[in-house]
Order: sequence, then structure tokens, then C-alpha cells
Amino acid sequence: MPKKGGKGQAAMTEEERLLYMQQKAQAEEEMAKRKEDMLTQFLKEKLQKEEKNSVVNLHKLTQQWRTVMRQTRATELRRDISILSQTFERVVDRKDSVIKSLVCDLSEAEQQSAHALRAHLSCVDRLLELQKSRLAVLELKWTSSLEELISDYNTFRVHLLSKHQQDTAYLADVTFSMEQHYVELENEAKQDYQSTRDDIKNRNIEEKHALRVQLEGTVEELWGQFQQALRSYNEATEDRHIAFEALRTRDHKSAQEIDTQMKRLQKMQDSISALRVRLSSGQREGETAARGLRVAREQVTHQARQLKAQLSQARATERNQLANLTVHSNAAAKKLQGIIAQGEKLLRLAEMCRKLETEEEKILPFYESSLSAQEQIQDRNQAAAPPTEELAKAMHDFEDLGRFWQRYNKVSLERACLEQERAGLAQENQQLRLLLQQYLEGISVSDQILRQQNPLLIVSAQTLASATPPADSQPIKRHTVIEAAHVVQRTL
Repeated sequence: MPKKGGKGQAAMTEEERLLYMQQKAQAEEEMAKRKEDMLTQFLKEKLQKEEKNSVVNLHKLTQQWRTVMRQTRATELRRDISILSQTFERVVDRKDSVIKSLVCDLSEAEQQSAHALRAHLSCVDRLLELQKSRLAVLELKWTSSLEELISDYNTFRVHLLSKHQQDTAYLADVTFSMEQHYVELENEAKQDYQSTRDDIKNRNIEEKHALRVQLEGTVEELWGQFQQALRSYNEATEDRHIAFEALRTRDHKSAQEIDTQMKRLQKMQDSISALRVRLSSGQREGETAARGLRVAREQVTHQARQLKAQLSQARATERNQLANLTVHSNAAAKKLQGIIAQGEKLLRLAEMCRKLETEEEKILPFYESSLSAQEQIQDRNQAAAPPTEELAKAMHDFEDLGRFWQRYNKVSLERACLEQERAGLAQENQQLRLLLQQYLEGISVSDQILRQQNPLLIVSAQTLASATPPADSQPIKRHTVIEAAHVVQRTL
């Protein structure tokens, strides 16, 4: 009897262990659900923060870019104003000097100064128009490129936002459908569990009733046999009747105890089988739910990775576009600075050349054409006709520089003339050196000179021809020559 009580205590500990394991599995499932909910909430908050940060950064970039453009434009305008003021001052000083130098011949000087002023103002106006047209073209190109970049960025941003909204809507629909599906599965499982529980309970009650009827019949038969045996036994052995009664009472007590233990064991077996069935069904449901949750989690993580990759790619493209924009803007600024430096250099060189010009060149900077009136008319007609060749089309854009090329050609011709005159003077100097050397050799007396022909006694016709100029030759003009390098060092 004590051994049976020990087995019941061991079964109780096993049941508690199963209940503890079930509660632990439910707690782990609840913790996993909470973790997944927290992860989705964290990802949503992080995505919202990223969108806010992208909007703020874009606003900051536009503000910084506008300030940089304003500063560069202000510096350019200040430089243009300073250059224009300097040129205006130079022109005013030049005109004052021309007026002061031409006071004696007032009428002719007025006509010439008016002509020079008109020519200069026309050149300045043309140059200003050319510069304004170039600046307008550059500004149009810049605005068009900026508008294209802004439109591309806006379209890409709208595309990303629409795609994000579609993905969020899809995820919301998927989560709602999964919740509905799992709720339906849970309800079906509960109904199946209740139905199976009721069937098993009814079946056990019926079997128990049948067993009880069968056992009662067998007990009655055994009881009749036992009564017959008891009567025979009492008749045979009356002495042991008292001992038998005592054993009977003891047997009755043990039978009652056995019945109670059997009922208790039956209840425990029923509860164990029910718990096993419930545990197996719960495990199957948990496995299916965990499998579905794993698949959903993998899908969500995959979509989140795709969104992260798209965001990183979009950031990389925007960063590359911003880098290209800064590089191009820096290159354009450097190019414009180089053009400005070149223009300043040209203005300095023009000022230097203006200082070296004669009064005639200052008054009449452009020489008169050597063509006849008819040839000039033909030239104008040809210039007015539309060009057909590519070179003529390219040269048509530089018609405003005609006066400049005219002065340049004049300077080139004067330079060629000066070089020819210099070559003639060098040749004359060489001939004079030879004559001087012959004269010195004729004055000095030595054995080597005596062996040679004496130039004092023998005069060749070539020497006379080279030494004595002809009577009808015109006197050679002498010009003062100043080295350009010396002038540049002194002026710069």
C-alpha cells in the first residue's frame, strides 16, 4: 500500500513538470511576439526619422547653395563694377590728355576727338554687348541645368515616396490577413479540441458504465459461490468463522481502498491522455504558427533590406549628383576666374600699349582701307550674304572683332617693316665694321699686312660701291627703338 502512494506522488510531479513546460512555451511565444512587434515599431520610427532627416538636409543644402550663389554673384558684380569704373576713369583721363594736347588746333582736334570718341564708344558697346550675350548664354545654361537637376530629384523623390506608401500599404494588408488567418485557425483548433474532449469523455463514461455492470455481475456470481463456500466452510469449519469474519472485514477495507486508488489512477490516466493530446495539438499549432511567423519575418526582413538598399542607393546617387554639381560649379568658377584674369591681363596690356602709342595712333587708331569704293561695296555684300562653309559660319560669329583684327594686322605689318629695317641696319653696320677693320689694318704696319694687299693703295670697285652711296639716293630715316621687355619690366 505505501508503494502505491509513492507512485501517485511521482505522477503528480510529472504533471506539474508538463504544466510548467507548457507555460514556459507560451511565455516564450508571447515574448517572441512582443519582440517582433517592438522590431516593427522600431523600423517604422527609424524610417520616419530618416525621411525627416532627408527633408531637413535637402532644405539645408538648398539654403547653403543659394548663399554660395549669392556671394559669388555679388563678388562678380563688384569686380565688374570696379573694372568698369577703372576703364571709365582711364577713358576720361585719356580724353582729358587728348583735349589738353590739341588745344592749339581746336577745330580739327574737335572733329578728330569726336571721331575717336565715337569709335571708342562703339567698340566698348560692342564688347559690352558681346560680354552680356555670353553671360546671358552661360546663365541660361546654368539655370537649365539646375532646373533639370531639380526636376530629376523631385521625380525620383516622388517615385520613392509612392513606392514607400505602396510597400507600407502592402505590409499592413499582409499583417491584417495573417492576423485574420491565425484567429480563424485558433477558433477551429479550439472547436476541434472541445469536440474531441467531449467525445473522449462520453466514450470513457460508457466504457466505465459497461465495466461496472460486468464487474457487478461477476461480483454477484462470485458472491453466491462465496456464500455457498462460506456455508460449507461454516458447516465444516465453524472454528475459523471468527477469523474469516475478521479477514473479510479487512478484505472489504482493502477492496474499498483498491477501488479508490483505481478511480484515482483512472482519473490521472484520463488527465494525462488529455494533456498529451492537448500538448501534441498545441505543439502542432505552435509549429505551424512559428513556421508562418518565420516566413512572415523573413519576408518583412527581406523587404526592409530591399528598402534599406534602395535608400542607400538613392543616397549614393544624390551624393554623386551633389559631388558632380560641386565639381562642375568649381570648374565653371575657375574657368570664369581664368577668363576674368585673362581680360584683366588684356586690359593691362592695352593700357601699356596705349602709353606707347603715338599721337597719330591715338587720334586715328584705324587705318583707312586701300580698297576702292566698288571693292568695298562688294566686300559688304559678301559679308551680308549668309555663309555656306563651316569656317565662314564660325567666322561669322566674330564679326564684332573686325576692328581689333584691323589694328592687329596694322601692328603686324609695322612689326614686319621694323624687322626688315633692322635687318638692313644690321647689314649696313656689318659693312661699316668691315670698312673700319680694313682702315685699321691699312694704318698699322706689320709683316703679315705687308705680305697682303694694302687697302690704302688698292681700292676695289665693290668697296667703293658699298662705301660711297649714290648721289640721287634719299637719306635714310633713323628711328629710336625701345625693347618691349624693358618696357614691360618698367611698367609692370
